[in-house]
Amino acid sequence: MSDAAVVCRELGCGEAVDALGKSNFGSGSGPIWMDDVDCSGSESRLKNCRSPVWGKHDCNETHNSGVICSGARLVLGSRCSGRVEVLHGESWATVCDADFNQQDAEVVCRELGCGSPVKVLGAAAFGRGEGQVWSEVLQCRGNKSQIHFCPKSSSLKHNCSHDNDVGLVCADSVRLADGGSRCAGRAEVFHRGQWGTICGAGANFIAGFVMCKELGCGEPFRTDAAVPGSAPIWMSHVKCTGSESTLKHCGSLGWGEHSCNHNMDIELTCSGMF
Repeated sequence: MSDAAVVCRELGCGEAVDALGKSNFGSGSGPIWMDDVDCSGSESRLKNCRSPVWGKHDCNETHNSGVICSGARLVLGSRCSGRVEVLHGESWATVCDADFNQQDAEVVCRELGCGSPVKVLGAAAFGRGEGQVWSEVLQCRGNKSQIHFCPKSSSLKHNCSHDNDVGLVCADSVRLADGGSRCAGRAEVFHRGQWGTICGAGANFIAGFVMCKELGCGEPFRTDAAVPGSAPIWMSHVKCTGSESTLKHCGSLGWGEHSCNHNMDIELTCSGMF
């Protein structure tokens, strides 16, 4: 995800939502120039990231990388809550609360990988933005993958200012399930519209710190084998540095890549439970 963040920034395409492997967007036809790319996430260009010599690799065209960038973001809350802003050209614009409804919220939360909307808030609940106010009415039906795919109308019904900036609270992209508390249970992550489990194989202990912090639950108190889940196993060999804001930004084998079964699902208890 830190590599994807650099690509999205360099292209002026907003925030990184997903990093995909196995030629998800089809096989390329030219040379394979880069392999084992290692970005910190702060670089201005992908070429500035660490990687072996140009053209040196052990890949083929079935392993081409893909990136999904987001034209929407949530500001001044957490990764999954805040003031709604939409990319307009190369700048971010706020959205008027009178022109944003539950179906628009469904699309924004899905685009950001943050589950379902919990609450839509008006009257600049997350502070007044700066710059433009989005000049079109969003007409999402709730089923689109990104806000820019939604139909739009240029006939604004309301004359809005930053006092009317809309805010949104989405469900978190990680959760602890079936543990009797928001801060304890089977570790799960939301991906591609579905909750799935995390395999304990190859995980480092820092992953627990990142997940507890993301949930606002303090620090990890105990890690055990979980009550087995039945959803997809989304992550395995999760390795975090501790600087990540979300578990999704930690290293892993790739979405859905594992040699695990549900008896290896992780259960985590964070200190915030007590």
